[in-house]
Amino acid sequence: MMAATRLAVNKTYKLYVGGSFPRSESGRSYEVTDDKGRFVANAARGSRKDVRDAVVAARKAQAGWAGATAYNRGQVLYRVAEIMEGRRAQFAAEVAAAEGISDKKAAANVDAAIDRWVWYAGWSDKFQAVAGTTNPVAGPYFDISTPEPTGVVAAIAPQDSSLLGLIAVLAPIVVSGNTVILVTSQTRPLPAITLAEALATSDVPGGVINILTGHTDELSPVLAAHLDVNAIDLTGYAGTDTTELTVAAADNVKRILPAPATEPAFLTPPPGPRRILAFCETKTVWHPKGR
Repeated sequence: MMAATRLAVNKTYKLYVGGSFPRSESGRSYEVTDDKGRFVANAARGSRKDVRDAVVAARKAQAGWAGATAYNRGQVLYRVAEIMEGRRAQFAAEVAAAEGISDKKAAANVDAAIDRWVWYAGWSDKFQAVAGTTNPVAGPYFDISTPEPTGVVAAIAPQDSSLLGLIAVLAPIVVSGNTVILVTSQTRPLPAITLAEALATSDVPGGVINILTGHTDELSPVLAAHLDVNAIDLTGYAGTDTTELTVAAADNVKRILPAPATEPAFLTPPPGPRRILAFCETKTVWHPKGR
């Protein structure tokens, strides 16, 4: 008797907004291929409305996330690394297919991505001590400066480094108490959505991290011009002229992390908490003291 041929269950990867996995409100999707141009899956193609929904979700979650203790944020983020470790094989397979690298190199990239996430989680209760200071003043006052999260941040993920680069951009934004709307690599989005599935089963509150797939040049200008976005990371535009995005971001005086000349070598360890502080404001408090 001939065995029945089983139909494949093809997956359409969704957006991740507010802790849920909606399809794009536009109903659009696009084909994702591997490095050899072979079809892998369909991914939702986000729209302007999806961007606005993600900003609303991020703003709603920001006060609660920033108000959590630094220790708690670190523990919540560490839990994400635990889940990633359990899905290590899936991440490695997706990175290998997306980036066209060997299984061994893909596994090394995934290990580095998990380690990078843990490294940033460990900074949650330390970066303020490193960057804060007591300022000398001529008067009977304590003058104390400390970094605080800037609010809602938009981030354009690297186009080539589908997981390690994405985490190198994402983790330092959220560890201080910011919330984020992340636009994935346009051609290599699948590891980012698998990360979203890990986030959904972790302790990270819905809305803290929102992940949009789609056409980068369609989504980025909307985020740059959005008046309820406080900062934008343009790392994903490495080697590209971002003058129009910078001008749009200037309307509400956004903090801007400019696009580098080339995509960074993400395997190189980061130089301290510099990327964390790129999305922090310095708060200074004066308090009288006795003589």
